[in-house]
Order: sequence, then structure tokens, then C-alpha cells
Amino acid sequence: MSGPLTGYKVIELAGIGPGPYAAMMLNDMGADVIRVDRSSMVGSSSRGSDVLSRGRRSIGLDLKHPDGVAALLRLVDTADVLLEGFRPGVMERMGLGPEVCLDRNPRLVFGRMTGWGQEGPYALTAGHDINYIALAGVLAHCGRADEPPTPPMNLVGDFGGGGMFLAFGVVSALLERERSGLGQVVDAAMVDGAASLMSFIWGYRNMGMWDPDLRGGNMLDTGAHYYDTYECADGKYVSVGSIEPQFYDILLDKLGLTDDAEFKRARVGLDLRKDKADVRWANLKERLRGLFLTKTQAQWCELLEYTDACFAPVLTMTEAAQHPHNVQRGTFVEHDGVMQPSPAPRFSRTPGAIQRPASVPGDATREVLTECGYSADEIEQLLKAGAAR
Repeated sequence: MSGPLTGYKVIELAGIGPGPYAAMMLNDMGADVIRVDRSSMVGSSSRGSDVLSRGRRSIGLDLKHPDGVAALLRLVDTADVLLEGFRPGVMERMGLGPEVCLDRNPRLVFGRMTGWGQEGPYALTAGHDINYIALAGVLAHCGRADEPPTPPMNLVGDFGGGGMFLAFGVVSALLERERSGLGQVVDAAMVDGAASLMSFIWGYRNMGMWDPDLRGGNMLDTGAHYYDTYECADGKYVSVGSIEPQFYDILLDKLGLTDDAEFKRARVGLDLRKDKADVRWANLKERLRGLFLTKTQAQWCELLEYTDACFAPVLTMTEAAQHPHNVQRGTFVEHDGVMQPSPAPRFSRTPGAIQRPASVPGDATREVLTECGYSADEIEQLLKAGAAR
């Protein structure tokens, strides 16, 4: 194992989306993450291509069987962290709630991942990323003018507002434990995390620099001509983000527009001119659309790439893995035949690493049970009873 979290043991109750992402992040940083899969999953095919499942060992337990619950509690006794993503109350009904676990192991950090949080009118209802970011006041501001709100895939709720906040909460609790000696519960809700990701936009709104009723009409939501994507002659796209005046000037120079009076009048800055919703932005955007259609993406890259015009080609996943910048930094890596993003962020002394390919459910059941004190006979009894597989 390598990474700054080497030496920490994490128990992950199998789930989908944000919970596995948080577990992946912790494991990439060196934590020993043991994934508890449902016994019914044991014998299924390898998760080898499932990037979110990389690096962990798997134990198959039936948590509806009292002996399966007892086995999980044995794991909790020596764990630093437990991660679960059930609806509120489910862990308690299984006899695995925070009070039970923290009574056995007062140093345990009990990480809970939900969409709506542990309480509130929506807490017990089902939902997905699109619903969480809708209620958080995020989705209404994603999209172009005169079009419906556009979900930014499931990146903002599940992974940005969910898994990353759970991982951050867990590490924060582990740091606090160094002072107090005690664990605690981390209530990570996707609606809370997504709302927090909007802090910058809330600040702009409060300063009168963002119109919350004008989707697609503000600087960063495709309203500005200098912050958008443009189609090229070959059907590919490029991105432009020339916000600051000095970068905007470079863009105009590269595009041959330095002496264009209309573009010069629209010279921008972080003060966000009060005429941001002026029809001028739309006119200039239309002119840039026509201009970018005159060259291929590769031709625009030759002209604008590696300058301070704040430019980059819009790449597919496959193209991103092959781009020279990403190749040099090792942003993507092929591990066990599977191309995937590398662990992030990077550390100078204790770099993270992909510990192993994604596990087959139950592939480490005997190994993990042995580590937490079960004898060979006891393990056979659990397997025979169906409490473990």
C-alpha cells in the first residue's frame, strides 16, 4: 500500500455512485478498504472494468442473517471508518446503527451517504442526482437561454456534492480524532454538497454580479461570448474562457479582431460590466460562431493552444487520454488492461496509487474473516449457514 492514508482501515458497505467513489478516493490514497458485498453478488463476474470498484478486497456477507451482522460488527471493532449509503433508518433496523458501532469502537468514523440527508421532509424518499441538484438550486442555472435546464451528467450531485464531500468529511473526522480520541458520525447529503458547490455563484448573486432569473445569460453559464464552446469546420468543438481583459486581448489578437470596434467595446473584466445582458453579447457570440466554423479543431489548436487566450479543445474521453498534456502528467493510466483516471490529488512524499484491479465479490471473504479473528472452523460454519459466501 502507498499514500497518505496508509494504515487506515475502511469498511465499505456496497452501494452505487457516490459511496463507492468516496471509497475509491480513500483507497487510492492508501487506505485498506474492505468492501462488504451482498452474499447474492458472490459468484458474479469480476468488476474489472468498473473503475469505481478498483483497489478493494471484497467479503460477501448476508446482513439479514444474524451471523452476518455479527461478522460485520467484528470488522467494525478494528476499523477506522465505516461507509454506508442506505436510506435513513436502514442501518439501525439491521442492528448496525451508529450507536451500536460507536459503542463497540468509540474511535470509529461512521460515514453516511444519502441524497437528502438523515432528516427533513424528503429524507425517506427515493431520488437521484438530477433531483438532488434540482432542490439544491443548482440545476435551474445549468443550460442555455430559452432552453430547459440541462443536467451536467451526474457529476455535481453524485460525485462532486456526494462522494467527494463524504471523503472530505471522513478525513476531517479522522484528523479531529487525533485530538479527541473519539470517532463521530459524518452525515454527507448530496443536496448539501451540491448547494456548497454553488458558493461562488451565491457570492456573485449577493454582489449583484449574477442574475438568478437569467439562465444562460450570465458570464459563466454560456451568456458571454468569451466564455463558451464553439463548433469548428470538422464538427468538433473548442472552448474559450478569456475572462480577464489581458487574456481577452490575446484572444482578439489571435483571431485578428484587435482593431474590431465592436469587440473592443466589449472588452471584459472581473468587474462584470452592468451591460452583461446587453444584446451585444449575443451579437458577438454569433460572429464568433461564424469565425470558428472557418477552421478545423486542429487548426484552431495550432493557432491558440499553449497561449494565454484561455483556450482548449473539447475532447472526448478517448481523446483526453491521448492528449500530450495528459500523457505527460499521467492523468490517465491503463491498469490491468483498463484505461481510467489516475489517483488525484498528487503528493510529493506519499503518492497515492491504484492498489489492485476491481475485486470479484467475495474474493477475500476467508482472508478478511481470518484477519478479524475467525478460526477456520468458524469460517466454515458461517459459509455453511449462508451468513458469509
